[in-house]
Amino acid sequence: MREQMRVMLRQVLHVRPAGAAHRVALRAGISVLVPLLAVLALDHPGWSVYAVFGAFTSLYGRNHVHLSRMAMQASAGMALTLSTVLGVLVGSLESRAWVAVPVTAAVAALGSALAAAQDWHPPGPLFLVFAFGAVASAPRALPDVPIAVVVAGLSSLFALLVGNVGSVLRRQRSRPARLAHGWTGEPVRYALAVVLAGGTVTAVGIGHPYWAMVAAVAPLTVQGMTAQLVRAAHRVLGTLLGLLTSAVLLAPHLSPYATVLVVAGLQIVTELLVGRNYGLALLFITPMALLMGQLAAPRPAGQLLFDRGVETLIGTGIGGLIVLGEPWLRARISAGRGPQR
Repeated sequence: MREQMRVMLRQVLHVRPAGAAHRVALRAGISVLVPLLAVLALDHPGWSVYAVFGAFTSLYGRNHVHLSRMAMQASAGMALTLSTVLGVLVGSLESRAWVAVPVTAAVAALGSALAAAQDWHPPGPLFLVFAFGAVASAPRALPDVPIAVVVAGLSSLFALLVGNVGSVLRRQRSRPARLAHGWTGEPVRYALAVVLAGGTVTAVGIGHPYWAMVAAVAPLTVQGMTAQLVRAAHRVLGTLLGLLTSAVLLAPHLSPYATVLVVAGLQIVTELLVGRNYGLALLFITPMALLMGQLAAPRPAGQLLFDRGVETLIGTGIGGLIVLGEPWLRARISAGRGPQR
């Protein structure tokens, strides 16, 4: 046990090399910056939530090249757009808070299956859960559906172009990644994490249940118990420290255009760090997420910081319990079956 703890501690503190991260970071920064500036120029800051989730298309396929990256980003972009639009539909309901929990669980389960089939990188449905949950958490109207389709879709398409323009100009070719096949229990784990985290926070009445759901999903996106527990530790420590950077950036009440520039800068720094140490990246992911929310619908900073911290602890704790409980459950199931003849 002590040796396992030492291994975990080393992995929590370890900073890995990440080659060519500057290219990925620059693509991600441009993909976020331009759509956000566009919605501000159109005098519709409320559309920024649709634009930014479409722009998250740029985060996929960082280790892939040419056709492989294009195919991955195309499928991820469509899934992000659909998650955003579905969030608008649920957000238009009066009972959106409770409806969002099972629908988020369905998004997580289906997103997990799609991510595995398409061999997405980063793996898992975390960004789909984030997109749907963030959009569904605020009141929406049905006339916003076509707006979300257009804004998220165009933002995703722009990210796809930015991520692959070099390959097109050089006319380089490569084979698309082959699809993975086979059923696993991953969708069930994701759905369970979302239901437990989202149901708990919604019942308690804390303001942003999707933050707990995202935090519960995060540890499950990596393989192996040790790696999952390290990811959970990174999520908690990085977020709590990230609340300090968030407080500094929220205090000046930046103008919308200044906020967009800061968000784009934070996105670039995040992509430079996320492959090296997830916990370090969260020092910048946390304020970026809060500033994006402030751009669409400003709220008191103190309450935002409190909600983010508490919901991260709840969500990550539930995700960690699922990770720790799975071996015990498997052992119980094996014992219940008894010896095979």
